[in-house]
Amino acid sequence: MIASQYKITLPGNYDMDIIRKRVKDNGYKTDGFYGLKFKLYLITEKGINNNLQNSYSPLYLWKDPEGLNRFLFEGFYDNIIKSFGWQNVNIGVPLIDTTTQRIRDANFIFEAEREIEPQESLKNIKNSIIYAIPKIDAEYVVIYNPDKWKYQVFYFIDDPEKVKTEKGVIYTILHISQ
Repeated sequence: MIASQYKITLPGNYDMDIIRKRVKDNGYKTDGFYGLKFKLYLITEKGINNNLQNSYSPLYLWKDPEGLNRFLFEGFYDNIIKSFGWQNVNIGVPLIDTTTQRIRDANFIFEAEREIEPQESLKNIKNSIIYAIPKIDAEYVVIYNPDKWKYQVFYFIDDPEKVKTEKGVIYTILHISQ
């Protein structure tokens, strides 16, 4: 599997209903997309859930790189380029995936980012991460990037109050494609 996400920061006074309409009108187009385990259409809104900015930040989990390659290089990603300009696509490798079909019940994603500190061995890193991440009653995915030696934990939550005391970003899910 491989994960990808682009985070498009929007102006503080941007009308986020434009993004909601975009997803409502087009989100279904990635339903059943080749190689896609899921795509989460995510937004943050300045002043809501302690977010400091507006953003549109879709997160993808691909079954293999071929689906991502099709998305990027066969014209589908061109819609992002035309609408928002050239964006960096962050790539990561899923390490832990506890998700089931229940993710469809989630209304929010909570993202906690952590660093993988230099160490003499990475043999037990998975257990170390499980021990270190916030204990939230929710399904989650851990995605790491060895280029930056960081990882993100994405929790599928129904109520942002569950994570108000945690450090991280709360995204609103507008649509889930599978």
